[in-house]
Amino acid sequence: MITVAELNDASDADFVTLLGGVYEHSDWVPRRILQQRPFPNRRELQSALKAVVETSGGDAQLTLIRAHPDLAGKLARAGALTAESTREQAGLGLDRLSEDAYKSFSRFNDAYQQRFGFPFIICARLTTQEGVLQAFAERLTHSKETEILTALIQIHEIARLRLEDLVVD
Repeated sequence: MITVAELNDASDADFVTLLGGVYEHSDWVPRRILQQRPFPNRRELQSALKAVVETSGGDAQLTLIRAHPDLAGKLARAGALTAESTREQAGLGLDRLSEDAYKSFSRFNDAYQQRFGFPFIICARLTTQEGVLQAFAERLTHSKETEILTALIQIHEIARLRLEDLVVD
């Protein structure tokens, strides 16, 4: 873990590297808050990161959403996820699915991707496998606009937990 004070004192490159995994494959998020340092605490740091995403515009938000992997998808099976995503999906047992369960997740992933044009995102650390499957079924009925908002809410929850794992006051 690193302290907020250490992050404040880090070089720009180290700051971005240290926080680059908080938002999946999106080091542009911490890069945009470099000049806001020093942060008094983790809550303010988190708030600044979230504000970058919220004010970045629709194209950047879709890019952020699309940077996330499918749950129990091909990248997971190939061992090609980020360390954070690997840990989160493993915590939900998605790395140990039966072949039937894997096929079920694949069908949902494909249907969701086809309907919305981006991966289904849910904070794996705050649900169960059954909860994921229920959310898949429910969210497939949503509009694209609702799903973009829902995905961003979930991304912020993922980022909050990742930041809590990484940074202390």
